[in-house]
Amino acid sequence: MKEVTLYIQENKFQFFMDIIRNFDFVKVNNMDAGDSKKEILANIKSGLEELKQIEKGKKKARSANEFLNEL
Repeated sequence: MKEVTLYIQENKFQFFMDIIRNFDFVKVNNMDAGDSKKEILANIKSGLEELKQIEKGKKKARSANEFLNEL
């Protein structure tokens, strides 16, 4: 079986997937589309709120080593 990577416009993605899934000779792997724009903005907002809390002393900052160990 051959493998193909496609880059599809966001606004056409669902339409494309609806069509391609109807072909019995095509296997679609589980896709990790990543975070949506809305989720990315929410994560940034959350990070900024956390930064403000740290600056006000309401939350304890962690060292770079603690952060890296968490990854």
